[in-house]
Amino acid sequence: MSTATYTVKGMTCGHCVSSVKEEVSEVAGITNVEVDLATGLLTVDSDGPIDPAKIVAAVEEAGYEVANS
Repeated sequence: MSTATYTVKGMTCGHCVSSVKEEVSEVAGITNVEVDLATGLLTVDSDGPIDPAKIVAAVEEAGYEVANS
């Protein structure tokens, strides 16, 4: 099992959180997605390593941006 954390910019409400969770959870191999609106933190659990570009693409598909770490 693998866990990765990203910072999402642009979320302002519960609907934003739902959109990000929905898109990211569709990435193959993802087992759990947690999004904290207050901090913008996106925590992703997966069966194995996930290409960060896939997570970034899913966040962008939801209409938001991943901050550069």
